[in-house]
Amino acid sequence: MPVVHDLASLPYARHLQPFRGELGHDGDHTEVHLDGAELDEVQAPGTRFGESAITGVTFSGGTFDHVRLDDVWMSRCRWIGGDWAESQLLDTTILDSVLAGVQSYRSYWRRVVVQSCKVDSLNLRGAKLQDVEFRDCDLTEVDFGDATLIGVTFPGSAIRRARFNKVTAKKLDFRGARELDIAQGWDALRGATIDGSQLAEAAPALAHVLGIVVKDR
Repeated sequence: MPVVHDLASLPYARHLQPFRGELGHDGDHTEVHLDGAELDEVQAPGTRFGESAITGVTFSGGTFDHVRLDDVWMSRCRWIGGDWAESQLLDTTILDSVLAGVQSYRSYWRRVVVQSCKVDSLNLRGAKLQDVEFRDCDLTEVDFGDATLIGVTFPGSAIRRARFNKVTAKKLDFRGARELDIAQGWDALRGATIDGSQLAEAAPALAHVLGIVVKDR
């Protein structure tokens, strides 16, 4: 998926206006640029951002459930904890950011690129991800349990201690991932694609899941 790497290259960049207000319940913000804010325990459920940019913002805790991000470009942000349950991310790009301990269960991501990010303990249980790319990311203990993953890829990313329990997978492709360490859920990944070297590294875990005992003699 093509990625815009600088704010000025966004198709709607010349229409952006500095965000001057405050985030609150069910806000509706279009063509705004939220920059350099420290948002601590903000209560903004149901808020919508459309054709907007968010840069250098720290979200610490807070409530953002049912938030909708539609054609939003984010860079150099920090998402620390917080409730983002049942949020929607559509045609959204997240660059050079940190997502740690974010509760994004039952969310819906479509045509999303996450690039050069550190993603730690992200809760995506029961989420639906369609045409999502984690590119050159470090993903640690991400929970995809019960999620639906369609056209999800991980080029250049390191996946460590991920959980895929009871996922529904279609066109799930791990090829190109730098590391592939799956703590739980190998048995749910029927139809996923891996490369030969990943298969060799995963062989002990797969044998364990299948109940195969490997003995040299």
